[in-house]
Amino acid sequence: LVHRCARHPTPEIRCSARPLRLGLEFSLVMSKMLRLLGNLIRGSNSPAKVLVGSRNYADFASEASFDIKKCDLHRVEEGPPSTTILTREDGLKYYRTMQLIRRMELKADQLYKQKIIRGFCHLYDGQEACCVGIEVAIKPTDHLITAYRSHGFTYTRGISAKEIMAELTGRRGGCAKGRGGSMHMYADNFYGGNGIVGAQVPLGAGIALACKYLEKNEICVTLYGDGAANQGQIFETYNMAMLWKLPCIFICENNRYGMGTSVERASASTDYYKRGDYIPGLRVDGMDVLCVREATQFAADHCRSGKGPILMELQTYRYHGHSMSDPGVSYRTREEIQEVRSKSDPISMLKDRMLKNNLSSIEELKEIDAGVRKEVEEAAQFATNDPEPALEELANYIYSNESAFDVRGTNPWIKYRSVS
Repeated sequence: LVHRCARHPTPEIRCSARPLRLGLEFSLVMSKMLRLLGNLIRGSNSPAKVLVGSRNYADFASEASFDIKKCDLHRVEEGPPSTTILTREDGLKYYRTMQLIRRMELKADQLYKQKIIRGFCHLYDGQEACCVGIEVAIKPTDHLITAYRSHGFTYTRGISAKEIMAELTGRRGGCAKGRGGSMHMYADNFYGGNGIVGAQVPLGAGIALACKYLEKNEICVTLYGDGAANQGQIFETYNMAMLWKLPCIFICENNRYGMGTSVERASASTDYYKRGDYIPGLRVDGMDVLCVREATQFAADHCRSGKGPILMELQTYRYHGHSMSDPGVSYRTREEIQEVRSKSDPISMLKDRMLKNNLSSIEELKEIDAGVRKEVEEAAQFATNDPEPALEELANYIYSNESAFDVRGTNPWIKYRSVS
């Protein structure tokens, strides 16, 4: 090239060497950048990664203020606030928890259709804001009892996805040793998972009575659905709870359908938050985790102050049918489900708020999504491969602390040994 430039000293040829050098330098720079990006993608702990990460995180806002829907009130002069603060740390925690519950329920749907999960199975996808908003507003020492749509609450109360999935498949590693299945999961200060419609409500009042009797500054959150709201035992419980000023938050998760019956066809009054009559009530947007959090905090403060019980109605929606045996589209349209997904999905709502207020980035949330998928896949793998309980262990754990004793089987000649 130099020889040709000397022989043909035209301006065009003399200048051709400079672009070539610039092109080579650009290639070297790009090569270094690609190597650096490769290290970052592979999870390198190089100083470059630390510097880039810290610089990105420093660009995010630490918190943001949001207007939330005002609660409808019954026998309450002033309700929860209509504005609230969300920190970046809390937002990421809420997002990850709701995503994990959503993924876990979708995986349960898949395992059920593969006949790896058997029996009754009621999924919670669509209602994640309820269990997450409630849990972050109460204390770990507080108590909670719910009905059979309980997987989300089991997770927020401290049980891992691995133990929940193993319980769903009836394996030894399940949170109830494979004996409870979908409807009967338990944790510290979490009393299930109850299969009889509405029966957990008087039990919850009993737990609240114990809290008051033992003079502990604790409360009991007692949940039921709109399908159970017309049960007579619930109204009896309201009466006792108000007479004795029990520290109990009664929460009706109104997902608009009791099995396949809409609330308008099942209830003469659909104002479930007013059903307590003499008990104060709140109607809350149950699709917004911040609304649920603020309302639950308000209700918890009410109970701890000695004013007695309070009733909350969470207006929410389930995407699946009542149970896995219900396709969920014979009494409602696919368009209705899609409309709720597109306009009111609790995870999408939180995600949009965080992105619009610079509390996170698309890339960061995608990274969380990938971690959640990995955790749920590993939990499902464990739940599929873990062994089932041995038959001779069938009668174990009838009592929590009792000497071993014999239990009769299905006939007088079959006996099992029960060990605590």
